[in-house]
Amino acid sequence: MEQQAIWAIIIFLLIYGLIISEKIHRTIVAMIGAAIMVGFGIVDQETAVHHIDFNTLGLLIGMMVIVSTTAETGVFKFIAVWAAKKGRGEPKRILILLSVITAVGSAFLDNVTTVLLMVPVTFSITRQLRLNPVPFLIAQIVASNVGGTATLIGDPPNIMIGSAVKELDFVAFIVNLAPLAIIVMAVYLPLFLLLFRKGLQTTPELKQGLMSMDEKELVTDHRLLRKCLIVLALTLIGFFTHQLVHLESATVALAGAFLLLLLTGEHAMEEAFAKVEWMTIFFFIGLFVLVSGLVETGVIARLAEQAIDLTGGDPVATSLLILWLSAIASAFLDNIPFVATMIPLIQEMGRMGVDNLEPLWWSLAIGACLGGNGSLIGASANLIVAGLAGKEGYPIRFVAFLKVAFPLMLLSIVLSTGYIYLRYLL
Repeated sequence: MEQQAIWAIIIFLLIYGLIISEKIHRTIVAMIGAAIMVGFGIVDQETAVHHIDFNTLGLLIGMMVIVSTTAETGVFKFIAVWAAKKGRGEPKRILILLSVITAVGSAFLDNVTTVLLMVPVTFSITRQLRLNPVPFLIAQIVASNVGGTATLIGDPPNIMIGSAVKELDFVAFIVNLAPLAIIVMAVYLPLFLLLFRKGLQTTPELKQGLMSMDEKELVTDHRLLRKCLIVLALTLIGFFTHQLVHLESATVALAGAFLLLLLTGEHAMEEAFAKVEWMTIFFFIGLFVLVSGLVETGVIARLAEQAIDLTGGDPVATSLLILWLSAIASAFLDNIPFVATMIPLIQEMGRMGVDNLEPLWWSLAIGACLGGNGSLIGASANLIVAGLAGKEGYPIRFVAFLKVAFPLMLLSIVLSTGYIYLRYLL
């Protein structure tokens, strides 16, 4: 192996180790790693920029602007309190309804944004009922990763895969992954009630207090809400039709974001851009450049060769290897850098003669998204909920979460194995 490739591997593994350790913020680590890749001459600056996926970044930024502006209206708080009242103040029903709303929201907004909106409302409802919020929060973490699996925009791994493979558009993700997400969620909901049954008891008086809340008062700006809903509807229509009109998903999301800013006026623009998660955006940029070092030095090509040798190029064995490897790896590593490494590897398999790559892409998406439920560090949404819970005095412990979530994750991957085999490989 040539020297440049060895240096690329060393830098990548060191940076990956620092990201996992969480001693330094992952964005700083990723950007420093990218600078080292370019500084050591492993990739030149022009090649590094070429490897940055601006479609992924544009889609993330556009959706962040739309959702943060919509959140200003109070509509998400309204939905949560409305759901709690529909559950008649009964903790078991509220847990189910909030989990379902989180899953659906994660599919069409993205899971990180959805949990940021849902967690404060969950605290408000559980305080009213004097319940420990941790069971509700764990259920929402799991639901956010399942819901995020269903669409192109639901989870960062899907955004990255959809951007890399032009044939896999918004409709393709829904058609191929939403049925599995629905199956997994249907299996999980009764298991949530079984696992958390001890913490779902309250008094009739507290239920009555919750029922007396007026959710309509939570919507503070009806005029802005109308504008947001129109733009959200137009953006979703754009996602469904973007292949027909030959537009990238990032163009649709950014067009929607700037249309909304045009309708809301300049005063809203600074606030909307302040709420874009720029640290996440720069984390992606650093990762893309890091992985470019492995691609340009031929490391990814060698890994693809070895994977094909291991499975003999058999589509069933290769798909299931990617599914289980993605799930286990994504449980203990952040799924974003893992997927950033896997995308060029699968593309290389295609160049080496693996005919039908579609089952491999769906295996990667399913494994990375559902595998994120395996531990507290498996996905960004998990860490965000844990951070918010800790600030409120309800820390979610790594081992406590692992005991609940890891078996659930394994169950979902067993279901996914059957789904992929029956749908694509039989």
